[in-house]
Amino acid sequence: MKTIVTKYHGPTNTKGSKMVAEDGDGNRITAYYDSALDSDDNHANACKALCKKMGWSGKLQGGCLLKGGQTIGMVWSWIDRDCQVSV
Repeated sequence: MKTIVTKYHGPTNTKGSKMVAEDGDGNRITAYYDSALDSDDNHANACKALCKKMGWSGKLQGGCLLKGGQTIGMVWSWIDRDCQVSV
């Protein structure tokens, strides 16, 4: 099952903040951060943009990607009944 990782990248001296979405197989998009939206919506939009570019469809579930207790991005996975687990 494929996953998508979205990450925020802050502004530089010449460019504004951006979101990057990638799938680990080299498929990637960069989108500008929309300050009118909250962080979760910007991550979702980046995920949707990659899916649109690749022609993928379906329902995805997102969750925070943590490192050292800090959120460093989001991971998105397709909801697949065959791969679900109850805990």
